[in-house]
Amino acid sequence: MSTTVFDSLLFRDMFGTPAMREIFSDTAYVQRIIDTETALARAQAEVGVIPAEAAAEITAKADFAGLDVERLRAETEIVGYPVLPIIRQLSDQCGDAGRYLHWGATTQDIMDTAVMLQCRQGLALLGDQLDRVRATLRQLAEDHVDTVAAGRTHLQHALPVTFGYRCAVWLSALDRHAERLAQAGERALMVQFGGAAGTLASLGEGPEGLRTRAALAAELGLRDPEITWHVARDGLVELVSLFAAVGGSLGKIAWDVMMMSSSEFGELAEPFVPGRGASSTMPQKRNPISSELMFAAAKLLRDRAATMLDAMMQDFERATGPWHLEWAAVPESFLLLSSSLHQAEFMLGGLEVDVDRMRRNTRLTGGLIVAEAVMMAVAPVLGRQRAHEVVYDACRTAIETGTTLEVELLGHAELVGHLGAERVAELCDPARYLGSAASMTRRVIDAERPATRHSFTEPELAPRMK
Repeated sequence: MSTTVFDSLLFRDMFGTPAMREIFSDTAYVQRIIDTETALARAQAEVGVIPAEAAAEITAKADFAGLDVERLRAETEIVGYPVLPIIRQLSDQCGDAGRYLHWGATTQDIMDTAVMLQCRQGLALLGDQLDRVRATLRQLAEDHVDTVAAGRTHLQHALPVTFGYRCAVWLSALDRHAERLAQAGERALMVQFGGAAGTLASLGEGPEGLRTRAALAAELGLRDPEITWHVARDGLVELVSLFAAVGGSLGKIAWDVMMMSSSEFGELAEPFVPGRGASSTMPQKRNPISSELMFAAAKLLRDRAATMLDAMMQDFERATGPWHLEWAAVPESFLLLSSSLHQAEFMLGGLEVDVDRMRRNTRLTGGLIVAEAVMMAVAPVLGRQRAHEVVYDACRTAIETGTTLEVELLGHAELVGHLGAERVAELCDPARYLGSAASMTRRVIDAERPATRHSFTEPELAPRMK
């Protein structure tokens, strides 16, 4: 029986994706532990620490299918970690070669490295998802580069923008996140092999320890760190904190879409699917479900980042508890971001944009949205302060009387004398006061942004892993 949204039959695909759940499933995790143990045996055989025949036997015979999973569960609860229970069963599978299994390693070496292998798969999946969302946003920005909309500050009309400009702002953040994701993966995806206190003392004082670690890193396609990172958790913290930042950018998109989908705005609507976002009592409702889930994921990701920051404070050479926080926070962070990206791809890919409503909404304030345009046009003649006073008075009168800014301006003889009635009318058109919105939007659309996935591919030696 499920107890959380992550494993709930009802909610799990709203707070995760099947592909990401598979990467962080128990089966996948145990398999990655086996992958690490067999790779360690091969690395040590290469260095000459254990016999090559033993490494070959371990690689050939260590098999998840031969594990007693119920026994593994029971023993893990007793021991507190799954590695020793797994080693016991794998050693039995490998016969005499089993005595060389886990040679010189400690539990955290194996668990951390297994998590790194999961993280690499998870990062590849997230990179693909992020690239697809970016492509969708790029197309939206292209399609609406000239779609005039109300720019809003403090939830009030400020100046005209375009919907394409707004999409490009969203996209620019995700483009930067894609760069960060690739860079963070290169830093964080490190092999772990240090032995009991991280010094590799179990392999002697010669070069065998460091050579083994380098060979293990090559086997698994992970970075060989300069020193053991048992209690230096900055790599995983960077990943989860970055996920929280990406989630926050997606949450900002979700918040804008939800606001623009409100009845009063009516500018956007999420893709129509029969029954999606329906109310049990109000037949007219079409709630922005994907945006709501993205917004929730952003908040949950923030909490996981805070947890990981707390888990950084570990004592001496092996922590007495903070490590355990990662066991929950890391998989959940991958699940939450994968879910948010999935919802973003669906929502943005079928987003309904009401261009006419956007244009009509720019006129809700009777032209006040372009007050700055008039002020800046007449400032060279009247002086900035006098221009501000004239336009300010016209705005105040328009608000109080329910007229428009254009009507009030045309009634101002001094202003009309300087600009002319035709110029006043032009200045009151929101489409004529967009500044560099189109140029900046084009720069984002046309920017060369590499895909993220290439940094997280499996190594060529991976086929040797079971």
